[in-house]
Amino acid sequence: MSAEIIDGKAFAARIRGEVGSHVARLKQEHGIVPGLAVVLVGEDPASQVYVRNKGKQTVEAGMHSEEHRMDASVSEAEVIAMVERLNADPKIHGILVQLPLPSHMNSEIVINTISPAKDVDGFHISNVGLLGTGQKSMVPCTPLGCLMMLRDRFGSLSGQNAVVVGRSNIVGKPMFNLLLRDSATVTVAHSRTRDIEAVCRGADILVAAVGRPEMIRGDWVKPGATVIDVGINRVPAPEKGEGKHRIVGDCHFESCAEVAGAITPVPGGVGPMTIACLLANTLTACCRANRLPEPEGLTA
Repeated sequence: MSAEIIDGKAFAARIRGEVGSHVARLKQEHGIVPGLAVVLVGEDPASQVYVRNKGKQTVEAGMHSEEHRMDASVSEAEVIAMVERLNADPKIHGILVQLPLPSHMNSEIVINTISPAKDVDGFHISNVGLLGTGQKSMVPCTPLGCLMMLRDRFGSLSGQNAVVVGRSNIVGKPMFNLLLRDSATVTVAHSRTRDIEAVCRGADILVAAVGRPEMIRGDWVKPGATVIDVGINRVPAPEKGEGKHRIVGDCHFESCAEVAGAITPVPGGVGPMTIACLLANTLTACCRANRLPEPEGLTA
C-alpha cells in the first residue's frame, strides 16, 4: 500500500477543538452561546444513534443542545409547527430535521420551512441556490468536510482536475459547486457516464459519492491521485459469522490505496467530519446572526 491514509477521526477532533475554542470566546467576550436543535420523528434506529452522537458532541463543544423527539404518527403540520417555533427561538441558531421522515410527510416541504439562516444541513432551496451561484450560504456538512480535507492536503485547489462520482443533492451536486468555487476543473460522473473508468483516471481529486459498495477499483485511479470516499455501505461479512455485516466505501480500498497518493478509509474517513462540520455550521450561523466575524477555516 503506497497511499497516505487521511485520518478523518483526527481531523474531525481538530475541527471540534477549534469550534470549542471559538464558542468559549463567544461566551466570554459577548455572552453568546450557539444553539443547535435537532428534530427526530419516529424510531429509526440509525437516526437515533446519529442524533445521540450529535447531541453529545454539541454539548462537548460548549453549545446549547436541544432534541425534539416526535412520534412517527404525528402529522406533517405538527412537524412544521415545531420547526416554526424553533425558527422564532433566539437561543437556536441551527435547526436540523433528521432524515428520513416517515413516508406520509413531504421532506422537501418540511426542510424548506426551516429559516435559511438556521439551515445548518444546507438543504433549503435558498441555500442550494446561493451555493450554486457562488454566494454566501449554509453548506451541506459532508461536502464541507470533504472540502476541508482537500484544502488541508493541497492548499489551493486551483487548476486541479476533480471528478465527483455521483450526482445526489446531498453530496454530489454541492461538492461540484464547492470544488468549482475553489477553481478546480470539475467533472460529475454518474450511472450514465460513458467510459466512466477513463473519466475517473483523469482525476487529480476523485470524490466517490455514488452509494455502490466498492464500485471504484484501483485501475480507475490515476497514480498519486487523492481519493475521498464518501460511501458508507453495509455488506455481508460471513467471515464474522452468520448474518454479520461490515462497512465499506464506494471504493475498493486495498486496490485504490495501492495507486492513490492519499485516500480516506471507510469507516474513519469522511464520516466523522460530518458531525464536526455540523458544529462548525452552527457556530457560523450564530456568528452571522449576531453580526460577528465568521470563524476562519471553518467555512467554505
